[in-house]
Amino acid sequence: MSVMSELNEWESFYVIVGSAAGALIGLQFVVMTLIAERPKPAAEAGAAFGTPTIVHFSIALLLSAVLRAPWQAITPPAGVWGLIGLIGVLYTAIVARRMKNQPVYRPCFEDWLFHAALPLLAYALLVASGFAAYAHARDALFGVGGATLLLLFSGIHNAWDAVVYHVFVKMPGTKPEPRREDTAERESR
Repeated sequence: MSVMSELNEWESFYVIVGSAAGALIGLQFVVMTLIAERPKPAAEAGAAFGTPTIVHFSIALLLSAVLRAPWQAITPPAGVWGLIGLIGVLYTAIVARRMKNQPVYRPCFEDWLFHAALPLLAYALLVASGFAAYAHARDALFGVGGATLLLLFSGIHNAWDAVVYHVFVKMPGTKPEPRREDTAERESR
């Protein structure tokens, strides 16, 4: 089987993933509009937790479009997804720094996993798949598919987490529950 016919076998996968990513980007805009009346969090928190979700959805959409373009060889799309992966690795480092430095919220393990570790894994997988495509095209295509799904599912988790936070923690008239670490610190004083 030729490399290009293998790429064509992924058509319905990327139609589904790209459509989902595009729809989720739109839903994020709707949610942000609905919560716009709530008290504003610091801009640093949005750059650390909100913007990366849209970036991951957008990358999933971009990868879906790149892999559905009528390429004549695997080299051009492999270069594109490898470059996307490299930029994503750098962006994830910036996001991790923003998460650490923003003053609004102290990230827990789950935040580090879904906002930093899993996206970093996805972007690193894109870089590795870009290099592997020349010798192992079929395996590389599975790598790109896995990375795309990882970005999509991380984005879904992060979007849901943000909505839950705004609805249950930041809702006007409610006070957030103190974290266990904060309560333990107060009790030890």
